[in-house]
Amino acid sequence: MLNAMKRVLIANRGEIAVRVVRACRDYGVQSVAVYADADIDALHVRMADEAYGLHGDRPADTYLHIAKLLDVARKSGADAVHPGYGFLSESAAFAQAVMDAGLAWIGPSPRAIARLGDKVEARKIALKVGAPLVAGTPEPVKDAAEVLAFAGQHGLPIIIKAAFGGGGRGMKIAWRMDEVAELYASAVREATAAFGRGECFVEQFLDRPRHIEAQVMGDRHGRVVVLGTRDCSLQRRNQKLVEEAPAPFLTDVQRQRIHQAAHDICAEVGYEGAGTVEFLLSGSGAISFLEVNTRLQVEHPVTEQTTGLDLVVEQLRVADGLPLSIAETPAPLGHAIEFRINAEDVGRGFLPTPGQVARFDPPAGPGVRVDSGVQAGSIVPGTFDSLMAKLIVTGATREQALARARRALAEFRIEGVASVLPFHRAVMEHADFTGADGFKVHTRWIETAFANDLAAAARAEPQPDAALVRCTIEIDGRRMQLGLPAALLQGLASAGGGAAAAAPAAQESTDEAAVASPIAGNLHAWKVGEGDAVREGDVIAVMEAMKMEMQVAAHRAGRITLQAAAGSYQAAGACIARIC
Repeated sequence: MLNAMKRVLIANRGEIAVRVVRACRDYGVQSVAVYADADIDALHVRMADEAYGLHGDRPADTYLHIAKLLDVARKSGADAVHPGYGFLSESAAFAQAVMDAGLAWIGPSPRAIARLGDKVEARKIALKVGAPLVAGTPEPVKDAAEVLAFAGQHGLPIIIKAAFGGGGRGMKIAWRMDEVAELYASAVREATAAFGRGECFVEQFLDRPRHIEAQVMGDRHGRVVVLGTRDCSLQRRNQKLVEEAPAPFLTDVQRQRIHQAAHDICAEVGYEGAGTVEFLLSGSGAISFLEVNTRLQVEHPVTEQTTGLDLVVEQLRVADGLPLSIAETPAPLGHAIEFRINAEDVGRGFLPTPGQVARFDPPAGPGVRVDSGVQAGSIVPGTFDSLMAKLIVTGATREQALARARRALAEFRIEGVASVLPFHRAVMEHADFTGADGFKVHTRWIETAFANDLAAAARAEPQPDAALVRCTIEIDGRRMQLGLPAALLQGLASAGGGAAAAAPAAQESTDEAAVASPIAGNLHAWKVGEGDAVREGDVIAVMEAMKMEMQVAAHRAGRITLQAAAGSYQAAGACIARIC
């Protein structure tokens, strides 16, 4: 059968865009990339058959801008859209807009996205089919007062979660009543920035659970198949770092319960395409439904490695109206472990470190796969996610996969920006993860049990100016727009003796009174005013980088003098205030 689709617009960036480009080639269709200004020379842009600029730097102006994406689809002649993960991948409005424009949507139906993507509605569906659940608000809360009321009724800890989104953004855990209001406000801000909607709901929080999920695929012929489980318990700030398949150390009863609940939830809505049903597993063995991600997951390669299926090609097949390639849950083909390679400084509390990748030497050899969105010379922008690549290691057994992982992680070399490689190497030697004395990793293991004595990385070189300077030119009588990197123009001006050379990067201050910006990112808001008295440890500001918020605390007591304006971009180490 000839493919119905011919050209796929990839409404995403980075590693997942590269992954979809490759699947399109394997499936025999063309790919069209889009890019923000900072991504003009990104790997996914180079690899696609065509690429179009979105004219902007922020997510809202680029990868979240539906009108711009549909305009590119029209100009490029694309007849299908793949949303990747993150951004608009779980937007029912975007899916509907794509279909209304006469394009094929490579994902579940807008109705399924709306029902399962709304975590409150998903809870109701889970209850209907008999999936296990903890207590939670039946609808999104209206304000912090409702969150406080829930906590008063059900007790702490509680978890505040964005109703429309995933990936740990807009998710906050409250352990004390006095922090509930601020955490609720922070969750709303993060959710609005990441997903365009700030509604949140509240659930009881299971302390130190494992995070187990089931990969599901559905087609248009009524078939829903669970492809197996994954363990994604190793997280920091609700962001997964290591995932493996199949989920180890489960009983047969637990695995079957998870498979059945995942199948029933998706079958209830007539699910099409790739999706993931997530659960929490408490230390007592209790299972609780968490949410459904109505898209491809970052960790999908470990399922591919243990099933022999290409899940992105399966997505393309489903969108073309073809049946799934598999009819029932397959027996696992060995064991696979994925390591997210983020541009983060483990020694500084996993702080994002945008900048230029000077060296990128991935490992190879038996059982090793690397899915990357960068290469040497690539820029990791501060406005987007910190994920650079994924290392996936496969073995016949978990023990062999662990041995190969140690070898692969030792080979991996990244320079120019900090990476989480030192953390991954340390985890591979930790008995809690290897299971030498029982598997002891849980979703807060990093914060509670991991002794992070890893050295801080050297400060990254200043991030090149990624902005484009646009002008209109005429070529052979045709009016065209030309975009040139601002850094290039600055360099030319500098070489010619002009005054437009790039500003020097902020240096780490030796002033004991200085409050240094812990990250390169936006100074979202001040929590204190000019001249206020502060105590050591007080939260004085909120910064945002790579779509995650971070609180800045006073390093000493005294009166504060503000040195930077709210909303301004700050280099790592820049002095934003002084406390005297």
